[in-house]
Amino acid sequence: MADTKVKAASTKTAAAKASAPKLAKAAAAPAANGKAKSAAKRKGADNGVVTVAQPDSLLPGTDRPTANASGKPAPAQPQLKYSKEAYLSWYEQMQLMRKFEEKAGQLYGQQKIKGFCHLYIGQEACVAGQVSALEKGDKYITAYRDHAHPLALGTSPNAVMAELYAKATGCSKGKGGSMHMFDKEVGFMGGHGIVGGQVPMGAGIAFAEKYNKTGKLCICSMGDGAVRQGALHEAFNMAMLWKLPVIFVIENNGYAMGTSVARTSNVTDLYKIGLSYDMPSEPVNGMRVEDVHEAVARAAERARAGEGPTLLEFKTYRYKGHSMSDPAKYRTKEELEDYRHRDAIEGVRHTILTNSFATEESLAAIDERIKAAVQASVDFAENSPYPTPNELYKDVYVQADYPYIHD
Repeated sequence: MADTKVKAASTKTAAAKASAPKLAKAAAAPAANGKAKSAAKRKGADNGVVTVAQPDSLLPGTDRPTANASGKPAPAQPQLKYSKEAYLSWYEQMQLMRKFEEKAGQLYGQQKIKGFCHLYIGQEACVAGQVSALEKGDKYITAYRDHAHPLALGTSPNAVMAELYAKATGCSKGKGGSMHMFDKEVGFMGGHGIVGGQVPMGAGIAFAEKYNKTGKLCICSMGDGAVRQGALHEAFNMAMLWKLPVIFVIENNGYAMGTSVARTSNVTDLYKIGLSYDMPSEPVNGMRVEDVHEAVARAAERARAGEGPTLLEFKTYRYKGHSMSDPAKYRTKEELEDYRHRDAIEGVRHTILTNSFATEESLAAIDERIKAAVQASVDFAENSPYPTPNELYKDVYVQADYPYIHD
C-alpha cells in the first residue's frame, strides 16, 4: 500500500518506497453473484437534464450521526473497522489528488497546460480505496482521466505536473501529456486515450501475471461510456474463460462524455453486464473510500485464489465537466451541490475529527503541506526543459538502434 507522504523535491514520493499503515481487515462480505439488485435509477427530464439518483444504501454519509425526526441524536456510530493511521492516510492521499487537480484546472485556464484535460475532482475515493486494498507489485491501468492514479501510487507530483506541461522531466518524458501518464516503477501501466482500449490490455496484463506465476493482479478502470465498446465483451469472455486475475472497475459518474447512462444504455445498473459471463459483479458506493477498499479487497482475494475476475461498478460523481471544455449543462446545479454535500474527503475528515484521530489544526497543517507540494510541482514544471527533437526516435521500438530513415 502506498504511503501518502509528499516529498515535492524528489522524483518519487516516499509512497513508492514505504508501506502505508496497515488497514484493519474488513469483515468479509460476499460479492453479488447475479442476484444482487440495485435501486439506482436515472430519471429523465423533458429539457434533457438527467438527475442521477441513487438509493441511500449506496450514498456516502448514511452512517454519520444525524438527528432523527424527534430532534434527538441518532444512535452512536458502530466501532470503526479501520485505524487512525488508515484514515489519515486516506485523507492525505485524497487531498493531494484534489489540490493537484484544482491547480491543474487553474493552469489550464491560464493556457499553461494545453490539449485535453480531464479532472478527477469528486472521484478521489475510487483510487484511494483501490491502492489501500491492493499490494505492491499489482498493476493499474485506466482511461484518460488519469492524473490521480499515479499520485496515489507514489509518483512524484513533480513528474505528473511536468507531464501536464509536456516537459522532459514528466513521468512520460513529456510525450504523453494529460491523457497518457505512465509510471512502471509504481505499477501504473498508463492512462489510455482510446475509449475502452485499456480493457483488453488490462486482461492481457493479468494474463501475463498468471502466466509468470507472480501472484499479482491487474485492476482495470474505465468510465461508464466505455461499456458500449465491443472489446469489453471480448475481454470479459476471455478473462472468465481463463480465470485471469483481473478486477474490472466501471467508474460510473453518470454522464460519460455528457450524456446520461439512462439515455445511452438499456441496462443502467452497469455491474449486471458482468453477469452475462457469470462474472461475480456488484455495485459499490464510490463516494466512500471504506466501501471501495472492502469491495476491491474481496475481489483481490478471489483473483489471488485463482477464481478469476470481478466486475465492480463504482457509483461516483465528477464535480467538473467531462473535460475542461465541457460546461456540463446537462445536469442541474442542485444535483451538483447535493453530491458536494456527500464529498468523500469531507466524509473521511468527519470520521477523523469525530473519533479524535486529529485536530482541526493538524488537518490544516496537512492541507498546507499538500498545497506547498503542489506549488513546488508547478515551479518544477515551469523550470524543466522541453524534450529535444531526437526524443521522437526513442521509446518507439525495443531495438535501441532501429534504422530510421531521416530526410
